[in-house]
Amino acid sequence: MALLGIDFACALESLRDGRVPDRDCVLPLLSKLVGYCLIAASTTVKLPQILKILKNRSARGLSMLSFELDVVGYTIALAYCLHKGLHFSAYGELVFLLIQSIILVAVIYYYSQTLGAKTWTKTLLYFALAPTILSGKVNPVLFEALYACQHAVFFCARVPQIWKNFTTKSTGQLSFLTAFMNFGGSVVVLGTLRTVVTNGTILSQIIMYRKRREEREKKVK
Repeated sequence: MALLGIDFACALESLRDGRVPDRDCVLPLLSKLVGYCLIAASTTVKLPQILKILKNRSARGLSMLSFELDVVGYTIALAYCLHKGLHFSAYGELVFLLIQSIILVAVIYYYSQTLGAKTWTKTLLYFALAPTILSGKVNPVLFEALYACQHAVFFCARVPQIWKNFTTKSTGQLSFLTAFMNFGGSVVVLGTLRTVVTNGTILSQIIMYRKRREEREKKVK
């Protein structure tokens, strides 16, 4: 019995015989189930941030570079998984995170000040190179090097936003829900310590600076 590529046969047979399923049967089953749960959760991670910008018609306080690097990181990670021929349950969340990240960058561009030639050049360059990278038509050595750099890319994607929050003492239009899900996701999937720390830092900045803003507003009243 298979559903969405998950074979329940060995587990069902063991239970039918009154036996506890073997480890070799349970672990692959749990792995794919967790994978699909992550995919389901990933479909809404960036949505609160997108909706907040659209609602307030502003991208104030958001680091454009941070969100652009997210797109680069997800593109590299997804391309590598496709190249290796992994099952959809192992990388499906990257598909939805990449789509949402591209939409998010487009929304930030729309509500930012007049875009210069540099921004248009970066956009055209990405859409020119992304199909080649996603199709795996890249030198194998370069491909492995890109994949090895993805964690550094995601780390660098958080630093500009953290610094901007610190220097302005504000988190602007950053969404608490998206930051919370980013932090929760990095903990659940046992991400690198750097990822957990940087996502945790942004989440703590949102809580801290908004608390200070509320206190100032109370004093004014």
